Amino acid sequence: MSLRPYPHALTTLALALTMAVTVVQPTAAAPPRQTASPSAGGAHDRDGTGHGYDDVLDLHGSPTAALPGDGKDVDPVNVFSDQGAWHAYALPVPHAPGGYGGFTGPLYVAQEYPWWLSASFTRIGLSEHGRTLDLVGGGEPHFTSRPGALVQAYDLGGGLRLTLDLRYATHRTALVRAVVRNTGRTPRTLGADWNGRLLRPAEAPMRQAPSPAATSRGVAVDFAKVRAADDFLTDGTERFEVRHADPVRTTVTGDSYRTELAAPLMLAPGAERSLAWTESYTFTQAERRAEADGVRQALIAPERTVRAVETRWRRYVGGVTAGVPAGRRRLAVKALETLVTNWRSAAGSLTHDGITPSLSYKWFAGGFWAWDTWKQAVGTARFDAGLAESQIRSVLDHQIRPGSTARPQDAGMIPDAVFYNDPRRGGTNWNERNSKPPLGAWSAWQVYRRSGDKEFLREVYPKLTAYEAWWYRNRDHDHNGLAEYGATVDPANGSAGQQRQAAAWESGMDNAPRFDAAAGTSVVPNRDGSGKLVGYSLNQESVDLNAYLAADQEHLGLIAEELGKRADAGTWRAKAAATTQLVRRRMYDPATGWFHDTALGTGTRLTERGRGIEGAIPLWTGVATREQAHALRERLLDPAEFATTAPMPSVSRSSPYFAPRQYWRGPVWLDQAYFAIAGMCRYGFGRDADALTERLIGKAAGLTGRAPLMENYDPLTGSPLNSPNFSWSAALLLPLVAGR
Repeated sequence: MSLRPYPHALTTLALALTMAVTVVQPTAAAPPRQTASPSAGGAHDRDGTGHGYDDVLDLHGSPTAALPGDGKDVDPVNVFSDQGAWHAYALPVPHAPGGYGGFTGPLYVAQEYPWWLSASFTRIGLSEHGRTLDLVGGGEPHFTSRPGALVQAYDLGGGLRLTLDLRYATHRTALVRAVVRNTGRTPRTLGADWNGRLLRPAEAPMRQAPSPAATSRGVAVDFAKVRAADDFLTDGTERFEVRHADPVRTTVTGDSYRTELAAPLMLAPGAERSLAWTESYTFTQAERRAEADGVRQALIAPERTVRAVETRWRRYVGGVTAGVPAGRRRLAVKALETLVTNWRSAAGSLTHDGITPSLSYKWFAGGFWAWDTWKQAVGTARFDAGLAESQIRSVLDHQIRPGSTARPQDAGMIPDAVFYNDPRRGGTNWNERNSKPPLGAWSAWQVYRRSGDKEFLREVYPKLTAYEAWWYRNRDHDHNGLAEYGATVDPANGSAGQQRQAAAWESGMDNAPRFDAAAGTSVVPNRDGSGKLVGYSLNQESVDLNAYLAADQEHLGLIAEELGKRADAGTWRAKAAATTQLVRRRMYDPATGWFHDTALGTGTRLTERGRGIEGAIPLWTGVATREQAHALRERLLDPAEFATTAPMPSVSRSSPYFAPRQYWRGPVWLDQAYFAIAGMCRYGFGRDADALTERLIGKAAGLTGRAPLMENYDPLTGSPLNSPNFSWSAALLLPLVAGR
């Protein structure tokens, strides 16, 4: 992950990281349905899947302003979403009655940025003989999150109980059900109503964006067109809409509304009644037309929707817990829920479903990063291979094609980050200044091992081979078979400083010590045979990049063999062997027992920059010799090096540049920890790998509790650092907890 994929807001992110219409519906329509039982996954069902994974994440919370985190970029409220929806919810805060009767939110994504529409937009109330009933008349309610659902249970006293549950019916629509049960001995006649109020943004122009209005079946919020590039993006076509299954009448007053059930609830002793409504967030009229049938079906047969959701989530849970020791299964389900909540369905310029790094962090909520995607797809394949395939397509969709008029020299390149808005629509988050480390073939092969979908391999193979060719055409300055991180020919790369920054971003390890200008890092231009500028390279060949390339070559060989392309397979195997030999001979330093970047031209190993976790990548890829692997093992097990309290810091503790809380200068990143630990297993150090895994899980704060999975952790204390609910942490925890 890069600090920020575009230069004009880098400083902002760096700081953040430290830190009356009335509609009356006729009453002649059918009354609310009476059901036999509340299949809401209530107290007796535990989690709706039978696995007992209630509250693996603490999803209780309530916003105080429309801007998440009150402008601090990180939202402290953990949310739940499903099916790739662009809106999400949380549970009410216990002992805070102001939020009772509804789900916190929704949080919606204004194309690229998350905002709270309301603290609780759809709160149900019940009344009898004109008197409002106290939802906690019989005691405090129970709020529970479980795989695929949010559930609330209220005891109103006097023989009345209320259960609320929320699940996602589609990629644009949440289904909410309220079940009212009369456990007493006398009939009851109740009224039902819903109310809510906007959390209007404090500042213009986004303040004027939302506008509530009554509809024949509920209430809607339309959004005016706002193009605040770094804060709020709408086209004036977006809508959030609540639609009830039963006849209602709605009154809107300013930013508040009230919806009343047109007919009373008649409850015999022992009977219960179910009320259902949908909450949809759509970007365009075309989406709303396409969504209409899904909404209708969810309201006609909500129980069928619930069964389908529960079946899907039972499969999800089974996928991530298969082969996982019992003590690690809750962590696996937490990782699952993290990935699913960060799932965004195709919208805008994003033409396939993918997974964003984190819905909880402003800058990571509305786009897909290539490097993240390779890793996330591997984790996702454990529970949904189709979604994993879609993720890979989501970034390959934007691969630079031959014949590109904008950047013909970059044919085959995969951009760093793609978002709802591409550059033609003023997308400032979209980044083509650089690419990201090449793990696409590894990712595709791992997904194929789960899916068995040979057509998927056939589809992606030519694209991945074009990406491999781009690296050697545009990033091997001296054509010696060892590539460098670099920058593209791009208006944003107009100076040497910008080019060096883009090259550091291309590594994914932005501010790592090895990329410091003070350490002598600079850039050199790369030209084709005609002398045309095709890009820039750092003046160093990076060990992780070339180890990744060797791994991708190996996996391209596997893919080619599977597709019956035997000549291709042999070529790729030979290329992988050659790259492996170059890394072994030129990048390993016997004196330090570690792999290092080397100086472009001279081949000098850059040992004075200390040991970084990138030097362990040759273990994971199988590049290291047996002797080299033993030396790396010693460093990885040394408390003065990488065996810190929370093990596998991004920079060795012995390094003069070690800074335990500064992004890529010391914090523990779970993807790099996975690579190192899996690499140890590859070389037969399984017992050591298991011990490091146990320490990591035990010491990285919150992994064993209900706290969110973080982007990174302090290696000396295990304290959480940046970006909660981080997807690649979740994705690679899944193979880690399963024993890789």
